[in-house]
Amino acid sequence: MRFFKTIEFAKASRVAKITDPQLQAAIQQTLQGRVIDLGGGVFKKRLLENRYRSILVTDGSSRWVYEYLFAKKDLANITEQDLQRFRVLAKRYAVLSEQQIDALLMDKLLLELSPDVKPF
Repeated sequence: MRFFKTIEFAKASRVAKITDPQLQAAIQQTLQGRVIDLGGGVFKKRLLENRYRSILVTDGSSRWVYEYLFAKKDLANITEQDLQRFRVLAKRYAVLSEQQIDALLMDKLLLELSPDVKPF
């Protein structure tokens, strides 16, 4: 399994003071089923004592990407239109080759989280 965050998510998480170890802990909780499944490879995970929401997309479990971060105080939930967009992204991640993922990493559009998170 590989875990990533987009550059936009990285910037937002830096502002929110959410660290990579906190993101890794949230992934561990996600793998335990402590997450809201929005369908189509899209998940919503609460962060920082429920003050923030993250949107994760997955290609079917081998790649997980932190795609979007928002403060609960600023936005109650994502729109249906946003959800559809995230579902399309999940499908796009599913068809990327390892070389394409590596290119996104080289271009710094994706950042890889440490592989310290172990699946159950």
